[in-house]
Amino acid sequence: MNIPRNLITLGVVALFIVLLLAKSATTIGSGTAGVLYKRFGGGVDTTQTLGEGFHIIAPWNTVFVYEVRQQDVFEEMTVLSSNGLDIKLEASVWFEPNYSQLALLHKKKGENYVERIIKPAMRSATRSVVGRYTPEQIYSSKRDAIQQEIYEETKSVVADQYVQLNSVLVRDVTLPATIKDAIERKLRQEQESLEYEFRLEKARKEAERQRIESEGKAKANEILSASLTDKILREKGIEATLKLADSPNSKVIMIGGGDDGMPIILNAD
Repeated sequence: MNIPRNLITLGVVALFIVLLLAKSATTIGSGTAGVLYKRFGGGVDTTQTLGEGFHIIAPWNTVFVYEVRQQDVFEEMTVLSSNGLDIKLEASVWFEPNYSQLALLHKKKGENYVERIIKPAMRSATRSVVGRYTPEQIYSSKRDAIQQEIYEETKSVVADQYVQLNSVLVRDVTLPATIKDAIERKLRQEQESLEYEFRLEKARKEAERQRIESEGKAKANEILSASLTDKILREKGIEATLKLADSPNSKVIMIGGGDDGMPIILNAD
């Protein structure tokens, strides 16, 4: 069977075109972006970042794909406190490449930018920050402050490195066992001391309250005694006698039989 030469040529050309298109086509997936490298056009194209979707490029060029979602790097470090003791610290840093500067990141730092930029910056910042605190401060009250300071120092380092730093999380801090035990004992003693001082203060306030109350009662009695003259007492006695005389109960009233001429009341029963 003879195949026409023109048909063979057409087939070869079609196959070449298919292979060329296959080589030239690239798809960038969700959460990623591409950097175009032009083999004969000056290297890395820093004028654009290839977004998600289908792209046609020259077959002799190359596309480097980067994840542009937020990423997490976990680090375990041993650093020194302000008094030279070893502190084991676990921390994570959340970051993402700067989308608009992805080509510059590729050109100047490369695909392994995490090892070149992120990790060294976080380690350096962690050593610097922890070195300003004692183990007791780290263990008890300064953890949030340390976390924020590590973030700020790491951010300042990577600010011009084409990377966006989102957060630093200090996940765990481990002190030497002897230091941890000593700190916990000290904290317990301080708590017990505070509780004792609270009880003393409470007792003092209660004693003060009772003193004020007693002085108030004594003052009231003093005022009352000063106001009770013989005439007032006699008048009160007469009023009471009249009220009792009106009572239906049987009684005998002796006028002038008591002290100061006050009546004496005898129950007839």
